[in-house]
Amino acid sequence: MKKPPRPGTSEIRLANDNWGPFTKLTLIRLKNLIKRYKLSVTEGDLQYLQQGWYVTHVGLLHLAQRKRCSEINVQQVREFCEPASSHWVFKATVYKRGKSGRFVGYGDADPSNVSPLVRGAEMRVAETRAVNRALRKAYGIGLCSVEELGARPEASSTGGSQRNSNGFHTANGSHGGPTRLRDQLCLLIRQYNLDPTLVKAYAADFSGTQTLKDASRDLVESFISHLSSSAKEDLNGLICKLNSYSQTAEVKP
Repeated sequence: MKKPPRPGTSEIRLANDNWGPFTKLTLIRLKNLIKRYKLSVTEGDLQYLQQGWYVTHVGLLHLAQRKRCSEINVQQVREFCEPASSHWVFKATVYKRGKSGRFVGYGDADPSNVSPLVRGAEMRVAETRAVNRALRKAYGIGLCSVEELGARPEASSTGGSQRNSNGFHTANGSHGGPTRLRDQLCLLIRQYNLDPTLVKAYAADFSGTQTLKDASRDLVESFISHLSSSAKEDLNGLICKLNSYSQTAEVKP
């Protein structure tokens, strides 16, 4: 009689496919995160960057929902905000279920401490950072969140071709470009809730290649810049454009 799979086995397998192979200590930490907080690689709750695990905004919201967080209150700290220089500071207060008290977190953002990919969205970044810090305090998450990083670091890898959770291939020195480009594209997809399959089809068409991984680094950079601008200026128009690739994406293997 076969033994049932251990809890989290599929999560660990997916993480290993995306970012592995891992050291024994890294695997132990991942298993503890899955077991203790019920964080999921599949759902995008965790990211592995620069040899370490980071929780995501999505992961923290999932945790708050499971714990039945009663309220999250967010407000600007106006005395520290400077709209002219795009410097924003927010205060977030998380109220846990029952009489567990409240937990406060602050988040700030300006052009000097955000990725170039999200320039112009500093106010939203500051708000997200505040919420993340408050949630991490409330539920005892010692991990830094991805959104709190000053700039997106390159995803850790050990060489060879990999596929991330959005289905994008990467290969050190390959046509797809460095891992950093992949992360920038994935951040855009997550930020604007875009369909990764349709984005890949659009990217290939934009680059004039059969698939995205065949595009040169310069073409991928141009596409990322174009996608970011389109999302900021006319998100509905971008989604309509992506939907026009739905049939093409279904036909491709």
